[in-house]
Parts: sequence; C-alpha cells; structure tokens
Amino acid sequence: MFGTGSFEYLVFLIITLLIAFTIHELAHAYSAYALGDHTAAAMGRLTLNPLAHLDPIGTLALVFMGFGWAKPVPVNVNRLKYGRFGNVLVSLAGPLSNFLLAAVGVLFYILIQIGVSSAATGYFATLSDFLAVFIQINVVLFLFNLLPIPPLDGYRIVESYMPISARQKVEKYYFYVFLVLLFCMIFDPARAVTFDPFFHFVVPAVMNFLQSFWMMFL
Repeated sequence: MFGTGSFEYLVFLIITLLIAFTIHELAHAYSAYALGDHTAAAMGRLTLNPLAHLDPIGTLALVFMGFGWAKPVPVNVNRLKYGRFGNVLVSLAGPLSNFLLAAVGVLFYILIQIGVSSAATGYFATLSDFLAVFIQINVVLFLFNLLPIPPLDGYRIVESYMPISARQKVEKYYFYVFLVLLFCMIFDPARAVTFDPFFHFVVPAVMNFLQSFWMMFL
C-alpha cells in the first residue's frame, strides 16, 4: 500500500475527485431538471463532461492542496415540483450520488479480493489501491456534504424550511463561514478538533456497513 503523501495517492485522489465532483453536480442538475427546473440544463450542466462542472479555483486547490470543489448547480426553487421538499430532494441528490459511487466501489473491491489471488500483483493490486481511495473519498464527500453548514448541501436541506428572515441573516456570513470551513480543512490543529474525530469514526462505520451489505449477497 502507499502513503497518503505519495504521488500515486495524489493521482488516485485527483481522478477520484474528478469523477465524484462530476457525478455529484450532475445528480443535482438532473434531479432539478426532473422536478421541473431547467436552469442547469440550459447552462450545459446536464453532462458527464467534467469541464462543465469544475470551478477554476477549486480545481487549482485540488491539484496543489489535494482537495477542491466544483461549481454549484444553479437551482430555481420556485420552478421545482413539491416546493420546499423538491429543494430537499435536489440537495440530497448530490451526496446520495457519492454514496452510490462508494457502494459500487466496495462491490468491485470485494469481487477483486474474492476472485484474485492474494499473491496477484500489477494491474489488480493497483486497481485495488485505487478503489480503496475511491471508496473512502466518496464516503467522506457523502458525509461532509450532509453537514448543515453553508454552502454545503446539508445546509440547503435545512434552509428549505428556514424562515426567510433567518436565511437572509445567514447569507450575510456565507463568505466568513466558508473561510472558517477552509481553515478547519487545511490546518491540522483545527482539523484535529473539528472534522477528524467525526470522520475517523463515521467514515469507517459507513464503509463497514457497505462491505457487510454486499457480503450478504456474495
């Protein structure tokens, strides 16, 4: 296995995030389209082309810092079916897409472990290493995006049922909340007391759940 600071890990991380970001944003766009809002479709976001979803600054952060973000999908809530609940469905679509990607990754990982000799090297060993990164990152994205913190999807879900006055007050602090979020992600001391305890417990639990789920059928 490789260390998280290795070049191989960085390549796997970038490939994983390109796939995960693209599917995540496409899920938002398609769910909005299915619920009656064609705003994202008109802007060319109903596509698997990563270039349509990548944010320039987020992409640079991905290359140089190992994490990044994509362009948010524009959604006109007033055009959605089911009103506020429609916005909840659109917001959930992104994180759930990452959960499904992780589930598929776990299935392929298990099949490789079952079907290939433990002594096998080369292609299957590399593929297993990639899938390990792919699964972990997609589980992290699933959980991270459900946090009720702006501008994450979890906040969009909560926001759907917030009074307008409360939403307007929160919007004033979007930028500062985003800076605090970045600070907690980048600097080890801040991350150690914020995200690390949560993800060190919950991420492995979700991964174990997915493995146990598939093993019931294999």
